[in-house]
Amino acid sequence: MHEAYSLQPVGYIRSTLRALNEAPRQGSEGAPDAWLEIRPSFAQGLSGLATGDEIIVITWLHRADRDVLEVHPRGDSSNPLAGVFATRSPHRPNPMGLHRVTVHEITGTRLRIGPIEAIDGTPVIADSNDA
Repeated sequence: MHEAYSLQPVGYIRSTLRALNEAPRQGSEGAPDAWLEIRPSFAQGLSGLATGDEIIVITWLHRADRDVLEVHPRGDSSNPLAGVFATRSPHRPNPMGLHRVTVHEITGTRLRIGPIEAIDGTPVIADSNDA
């Protein structure tokens, strides 16, 4: 049975990372802070967030190749092929990213968060303060 689901972005990442090859594999591997811009219609959802909070940001990795089922882990061809579900590859049938970040600043509907390896323009599909 194939069911289709629709996701609506609640916001977008605004980052100095512009290309996939600029992004580290993990936030802890030198990723910068970035701005998470929440769409005005979702502004009320920010109530209760504070500077210093750790949150999980869920992104839709919009530039991922959705047809990939096997990869060389960490992009290293000396590693044997592994199924994408056994790796953190962004290339997968449903390319969602999970990012544990800290809120460093809140300005209206903009949150400076980090570190985060998502590139500029990445859609955010959910966030949670239950990290």
